[in-house]
Parts: sequence; C-alpha cells; structure tokens
Amino acid sequence: MIRIAIANQKGGVGKTTTAINVATALAATGWKTLLIDIDPQGNASTGVGVSASAREYSSYDVLVDQAAIEGCVMPTSIPGLDILPATVDLSGAEVELVGADDRAHRLQQALRKDIGYDVCLIDCPPSLGLLTLNALTAADTLLVPLQCEFFALEGLSQLLQTVERVQQRFNPDLGIIGIALTMFDRRNRLTDQVSEDVRSCLGQLVFETTIPRNVRLSEAPSHGVPALIYDHACAGSRAYMALARELITRLPEKRKAA
Repeated sequence: MIRIAIANQKGGVGKTTTAINVATALAATGWKTLLIDIDPQGNASTGVGVSASAREYSSYDVLVDQAAIEGCVMPTSIPGLDILPATVDLSGAEVELVGADDRAHRLQQALRKDIGYDVCLIDCPPSLGLLTLNALTAADTLLVPLQCEFFALEGLSQLLQTVERVQQRFNPDLGIIGIALTMFDRRNRLTDQVSEDVRSCLGQLVFETTIPRNVRLSEAPSHGVPALIYDHACAGSRAYMALARELITRLPEKRKAA
C-alpha cells in the first residue's frame, strides 16, 4: 500500500478538497483506496457523506487508544473508497500523546500490516503539530496543495524545512511526490507570478495540472459528496481527474494498476 500525506500548515489552500477528490478519482480507476482523516474538524469525513453522528470509531481511537485500524474504517457511498473518519476528540489528542514514547509513530504502527488497500491518502490538519507529524512519519510521500498567493508561497518554505527534519529524525524515506497549485485564477496577475516562481524554484516537482477556482468545488461538500460526483463535468472535477492521472504516473510502476 502506498501512503500519501496531503499536508500544508496553511489553512484554506484546498487541502481537504484535494484529498477527497483525488481519493475519489483513484477509486474510480479501480484502486482500492483508503482516506484517513486526522483533522479534528473532520471535513474530509463530512465531504464523503459520513455524518458526525455515524462516526462510531475514528482516527482518535487509532492514534490514542491504538485500536486496530481495520476495525475503525467505514465504507463510503463511493465504490472502492473507505474512510477512517475524524471526530472533535482529535483536538485533545496532541495533549494526550505528548508523554508517550512512540507519539510520532502511532499511525505508522497502525498502517504497518497489510489491510487490503492499494493506496492510502492522509488528510492532515492545517498545522505542523503532532497529528501532522504522525502522518509524515507514516507516509511514503507527500502531496502539497499550494494556493497561488504570496503567503502560501512563504509557508511552503516552512513546510519543506519540516519535511527535512522529519527525514532526519523519523522517516528517512519520506519524499515529496508533487506540489499541486490550487485556486488558480488566470485573471489574477499574482496567480501567474506565484506559479512562475514556484515552477522556477521546484521545477518538475510541481504538477502540470492546476486546480482552478470553481464554485462547484465549494458547493459539493454541503451535499456530502465529492465534486467528481456532484458535477463530474465542471472545470474543478476535470482538473482533479487530470491531477489524479498525473499522480498515478509518478507512483511506483508496480502500483500503476490504472
């Protein structure tokens, strides 16, 4: 199973939207996909139609109580896509874990055995705390959604420094599979400028596909379905399908089932 963390410590960059729709696209191509929500806000869980009242078990149980992950996973209405949901209990997990010797490795330990999935996407909270550290320690690689604005670009350098520290201390094999430019607006000159700056600095690490600003992407979560199902023909859905295809080409050859 390939484990991909989707992280950016800055909020509002389209991280959860990216996690939901890339997971849906991968499931649609025939990959058995697991989406792990470790954001206390639980937006990824809501976005695939799992209401708060339906979340009997969550990633809190896995991280804090070390419950078996396969017993906490829930199916979604999307064929091939399951979710380990999040609850508000996660907001206290960092405090509860702070004294544990293996506090950075809880998720890694839970994902060690084969639980029957081809790919796992981990939706992280908008911070570089212990929850995100667990995701980066457990992941094989990192996908970074980046909003095309100056402050997001500034935050990227902090994230890259964090990745370097994680590589040194916890997960030497952690890589970055790509940077996805989100909320792309060609009418805005700053968008083009940020895009050019990121591509000049990071080169081929930046995905060719850009995710446009799109109303349908914003509307979909309120209906409890990914945008790819809510309106598969909208510009945002088409962009996420293209991003998923590009992502697949960067994954190890043995996993290119689609």
